[in-house]
Amino acid sequence: MSRIGKSPVSIPKGVKASVSGRTLMVEGPLGKLEHALHPTVAVEVDAAGGALKVSRDGDGRLARSVHGLTRALAANMVEGVSKGFEKKLEIVGVGYLAALQKNMLQLRVGFANELQVEIPAGLTVTCPDQTHITIKGIDKQLVGQFAAEVRSLRKPEPYKGKGIRYENEQVRRKAGKAVTK
Repeated sequence: MSRIGKSPVSIPKGVKASVSGRTLMVEGPLGKLEHALHPTVAVEVDAAGGALKVSRDGDGRLARSVHGLTRALAANMVEGVSKGFEKKLEIVGVGYLAALQKNMLQLRVGFANELQVEIPAGLTVTCPDQTHITIKGIDKQLVGQFAAEVRSLRKPEPYKGKGIRYENEQVRRKAGKAVTK
């Protein structure tokens, strides 16, 4: 039995979960999320509405892996609609900066032109200052994916460490050319 899959997901106060057909719906103070369930798993909400339990049909390899995955996704949905998720990025480099303009994130990161990135629906992006970006949302996958896309525009380079990195990310530095006489 999957260790992750067999543990129930507790539902905090103010969050409602329901299953209709093959769709799991979770609604809370921050929003509403839906997830289509795989045919090999079933999700049930206990009578008191305090927990979600995930069960599987058989013991095949796919059923076991989808069992744990579904439980983890359900837990992320519950946490997302109750607390939300957040990723913080920082920009390192002379003249590197970020700004917001309506639905676009503008990045000046050492290229000849400014980079324009459209912010997906469901995310809140803020720039507390010119070198920090905060991405917030209720969908963990969407928050992480957008943060990874922004970071991939100018990854931190190993010689000076310039680029876009996650907050508190350790960049492995290389020694440059050494002059010998």
